[in-house]
Amino acid sequence: MSLFRTKSIDQLIQTSQKGQTLKKALGAWDLTMLGIGAIIGTGIFVLTGKGALTAGPGLILSFVIAALACGFAALAYAEFASTVPVSGSVYTYSYATMGEFIAWIIGWDLILEYALTTSAVSAGWSGYFQSLLGGFGIHLPKVLTAAPGSIPGATTYFNLPAFIILILVTFLLSRGVKESTRINNIMVIIKVAVVLLFIVVGAGYVKPEQWQPFTPFGFSGVFKAAALVFFAYIGFDAVTSAAEEVKNPAKDLPRGIIASLSICTLLYIVVTCIMTGIVPYAKFEGIDHPVSLALQMAGQNWVAGFIDLGAILGMTTVLLVMAFGQSRIFFAMSRDGLLPKMFSNVHPKYKTPYGSTWLVGLVSALVGGLIPLGRLAELINIGTLFAFTLISIAVLILRRTQPDLNRPFRCPGVPVVPILAVAFCVFLMTQLAAITWYSFAIWLAVGLIIYFAYSKKHSALNTAQPEGVSMKTMEKSF
Repeated sequence: MSLFRTKSIDQLIQTSQKGQTLKKALGAWDLTMLGIGAIIGTGIFVLTGKGALTAGPGLILSFVIAALACGFAALAYAEFASTVPVSGSVYTYSYATMGEFIAWIIGWDLILEYALTTSAVSAGWSGYFQSLLGGFGIHLPKVLTAAPGSIPGATTYFNLPAFIILILVTFLLSRGVKESTRINNIMVIIKVAVVLLFIVVGAGYVKPEQWQPFTPFGFSGVFKAAALVFFAYIGFDAVTSAAEEVKNPAKDLPRGIIASLSICTLLYIVVTCIMTGIVPYAKFEGIDHPVSLALQMAGQNWVAGFIDLGAILGMTTVLLVMAFGQSRIFFAMSRDGLLPKMFSNVHPKYKTPYGSTWLVGLVSALVGGLIPLGRLAELINIGTLFAFTLISIAVLILRRTQPDLNRPFRCPGVPVVPILAVAFCVFLMTQLAAITWYSFAIWLAVGLIIYFAYSKKHSALNTAQPEGVSMKTMEKSF
């Protein structure tokens, strides 16, 4: 039995319309807000400082490079999302083009990306939340404020705030997608307003001489920073996970993907220009609140307080969207038989994948409480870059195997744009540390064991050969 057996586009859509279905409640505005909600968070409020230490003012170029990698991949995502409006994101698209084995690998990879992202962001959220409590004279017991080993010289056992926020987010997601997106939209509007406030106030304190030298560590520093701040763009792909819950996926999904990525890229570049124009890059050493630091140095402490609030809301929306995306990946893989069926059960009242939502929430909450933030970021980046590489290759395969397929949105410049996406993503992957590659290899090895021990035997393609299912191999696709 071929490892590269595929499901046709028609069969994927038919499967999504049978049995327990998800509620179609989202439009282009909701999707754009989901994208912005997922993107603007830890990246802009925390990693900009770390990136400046690596690239200096040249961090602006780092954000542009990372944006190009995401932009090219986003066009590929938009084509697939409009053509195959089914939950599962790149996992589902890979199933249709490169076969079940590759789909499993990318699905397992997405589990790494989404689950660790929510865990990492919850740790960052905890720090800002504790800072906010401290302003009111409230201090939690030290042992419950961070993961073990997070604070040098201090004994810590568990990050309780990180655990609690993820449980609350999970509860909200389990109650319904429309309710979740409504709250997300409100928080996104507030945090974008806070970022715009920083731009308006901070622009008057920029000193152009701070941008000299522009690349103090050369272009190698710019490239390394690009691989780091790539984390700041993670999330727009989560929009495609909602495909099955969109009222008009053919038009709204491409709009949501492209609009959210474009808006966030513009905000990132402007904020970086202002931040490095106020604060000498060396002063970001050991700082986990670089944006508010810039305003403090400008003497605008009252605005810095709003920035801290925006950071908390920003990270909350990231948690909401990434946990949402992860639960939909589990839902799609379970429906295909690659994971136990309990993860594709839909709540009769709320129309949400209840089992998937709570599994993702509980596991991510425990990881966020036990593992420090610094150990997670690069591993998340390599998983995401790998996913972007595969989705770009999948566009090339589908164009070759099904040239007449109805595509409401077509990725422009094929094959050049997908090839550029692959090139940018692979290049950024090479800039990551060797330990990151080793860790990623171990994660994939665990996934292979699970596939051959359980998923291959329980695949829905084993039990029947439904109409529309193709048994073509990857070799024949080429």
